[in-house]
Amino acid sequence: MSSLNVLKSSSFGSTSRPDTWWLQPLVVFMGFSAFIAYSTWAAFQGAHYAFGNYLSPFYSPEIFGSSPHAIFGGQPDWWPGWLPFSPAFLILWAPGGFRFTCYYYRGAYYKAFWADPSNCAVAEPRDAYRGENSFPLIIQNIHRYFLYIALAFIALLAFDAYKAMFFVDAATGRESFGIGVGSIVLTLNVIFLGGYTFSCHSLRHIVGGCKDLLSGSPIRRSAYNCVSCLNTKHMNFAWISLFWVGFSDLYVRMCAMGIWTDWRLF
Repeated sequence: MSSLNVLKSSSFGSTSRPDTWWLQPLVVFMGFSAFIAYSTWAAFQGAHYAFGNYLSPFYSPEIFGSSPHAIFGGQPDWWPGWLPFSPAFLILWAPGGFRFTCYYYRGAYYKAFWADPSNCAVAEPRDAYRGENSFPLIIQNIHRYFLYIALAFIALLAFDAYKAMFFVDAATGRESFGIGVGSIVLTLNVIFLGGYTFSCHSLRHIVGGCKDLLSGSPIRRSAYNCVSCLNTKHMNFAWISLFWVGFSDLYVRMCAMGIWTDWRLF
């Protein structure tokens, strides 16, 4: 009997592996769960997401809201009365959809949350595999379109980081260039999110697609090589950017609540 058939006929979790195969999916499960719990809580707060020239990335762009960063003013009249209002609800679906459909994240949370499979050469809790051909997993196929939106978000967050380097003097009302700890936090957030986005498998396919030979297009070949180089670190960027975008919200929130002090470097 083949090893595949042995696994299919074995109970969930059965394996001949002597190593701690369960550790990686457990760490992934805990990491994802912590981020989902915090980001959901932060999104429902609808407050303390802006501090002076700083805007939490969970709320950017602020289409409607109560801070000076809001593009169209406060809560819209068409917002359902039974639903708590938060500016984050209007935009988080985009970066959330990009991460949820990400090639790396799919492999990670399939193992960690659905045990599909828990790890290599470990028995699964199901006998059949339906793939991503039915709802809801068929939605994974629109990852490329979430990528286009994610690229726009990188530009918006870069603009937020730029604005975070200009401070208004409370006494004179004049705006001047400066660097605070928050400026660095929001700038690093753009760098890490940019690394995650520009290392995306879909972007690599787009840059190198529709051609059988890249040697005749030196600019495109260079772009493909660049994305391919970043792609080797896609998992690293996925985790670093996930942690840092959460920390960026936390930093702005703590400063807005008066718990942390934003130190001006110059």
